[in-house]
Amino acid sequence: MARLKEILAYNLKSNRKKSGLTQEQLAEKAGVSTHHIAMIEIARNYPTLELVERIAGILNIEIHELFIPPHSTQEELDRLYKTVAKNIEEVVSKAVEKILTEKCKDSSH
Repeated sequence: MARLKEILAYNLKSNRKKSGLTQEQLAEKAGVSTHHIAMIEIARNYPTLELVERIAGILNIEIHELFIPPHSTQEELDRLYKTVAKNIEEVVSKAVEKILTEKCKDSSH
């Protein structure tokens, strides 16, 4: 369960900063102490579901965005890029080989 706490902590802090809010400002808008927000951001405390809803609303994000592992999207994109790059390389290589083979046949006639 510590992993979920860390994901929430990272996403909360990241989205708070993107929104241009300090911990104090977020805490005030959410109706909790700055200390409570700080403890959530360092993965020491869990917020209530009600607080998660309020925080998501304040940060103008969907609730689930606070629980998505932060690097999974980039890792998936990197894997996809490598796969596509490899496939493109194979297709281009085969096309070049085919063209060269045809040119060799044409020049030998």
